Amino acid sequence: MCMKLVGRFVVIILILNSLYVMPCYGQGDVFEDDYFVIIGAFSVLKNAVSFTDHARADFNLNANFAFNANRNLHYVYVFNTADRTLAINEAMRLRNNSEFVDTWVYYGSIDYENRQLHNKIQPVGNDINPETEQFISKIPDEDSAMQKPAEVLTASSDITPTPITKENTDERFDGKNYFFQIYKSEDSSFVDGSVDVIDVDRSRKIASYKGNSVVKVLPPLSKSDSILAVCNVFGFRRTQYPLNYLNPRGNGITVNEQGAVIVPFELHRLEKGDIAVMYNVYFYKDASIMRPESLFEINSLMSLLNENEKYVIKIHGHTNGDTYGKIVLSKSKTSNFFSLNGTIEEFGSAKKLSEARANTIRNYLIVKGGIDPKRMQIKAWGGKRPVQNELGVRAQENVRVEIEILDN
Repeated sequence: MCMKLVGRFVVIILILNSLYVMPCYGQGDVFEDDYFVIIGAFSVLKNAVSFTDHARADFNLNANFAFNANRNLHYVYVFNTADRTLAINEAMRLRNNSEFVDTWVYYGSIDYENRQLHNKIQPVGNDINPETEQFISKIPDEDSAMQKPAEVLTASSDITPTPITKENTDERFDGKNYFFQIYKSEDSSFVDGSVDVIDVDRSRKIASYKGNSVVKVLPPLSKSDSILAVCNVFGFRRTQYPLNYLNPRGNGITVNEQGAVIVPFELHRLEKGDIAVMYNVYFYKDASIMRPESLFEINSLMSLLNENEKYVIKIHGHTNGDTYGKIVLSKSKTSNFFSLNGTIEEFGSAKKLSEARANTIRNYLIVKGGIDPKRMQIKAWGGKRPVQNELGVRAQENVRVEIEILDN
């Protein structure tokens, strides 16, 4: 009798569970309460789809969208986990290292209308500010691209406001065509890269635009129309242009036959004494293993060393804080540069972790690029040289790799 009751109880549970497993309204296959890293919220479905495609194509993010019945909005999310700390850390990384400055965390079920119809209950969930880790009642403005705050940069030339006229109204609303010409100083050959356009008055990045092609640049929201175009390609010195958005003027600026404004960025290679931060190199948490999105910048460093065999570099590893803890290491020096498969765990210092990360880059350059080990030195700092408060909202910037040019 007891076994029969247990069997019936299991059947009832399975039937109840089946009521919850309904076709997804969005792209993700998510049903349980979880922590979601959100980069956008949209009332119009097609806007959510477009923004998702933008995050995937332009930023290589694993973006999906789903309907949040609690907010009656389509949420675009890039990460979900049952671990609150992981979600908070990922949201802060996106806030500090991408254009998605308003990224936040949602805890609950990003559920779909189908499941809500079965439950007849309004789903409960909360939006969380990753900086304060407090619940927020008002999320960032919907149907708008997130923008990243930038350092206040002063223009080196006069930028005069452009009066709004009938002729420039369309450009102010729809965007203006630009061609950011990125090339090497030594041979004028084109360089793959992008340009960040900053709204100077608001100290906020408008967007990043691909170089060496016609792009439609969105207007700043400030009245002065002051923008700053910044090109920061790894291996070259940073170059910037202060511009008036509608009436750009300056040395070398021209307009092509299609009406696109050509802004030239002549890039100069790093020289002895220069130190460059590898902003686009990321490691898994507590690990010396690089994440796959680091590949492009690591290969840029490899190209730099292969193009000039006189380059000698020092790879500086930095962490946030100087505490001891778990360290995830690769078993092999010749593989697993981007995979957590075949790793081991140890307990060690922050300095040991920073050294292991620097050595991962060094080993990759040796194995994949054939770089002579004698051209690369290692310096492990741990958390001794922070660039931000290790307990502040920008603490993730302390976790970095720097390349110092010792000789060229």
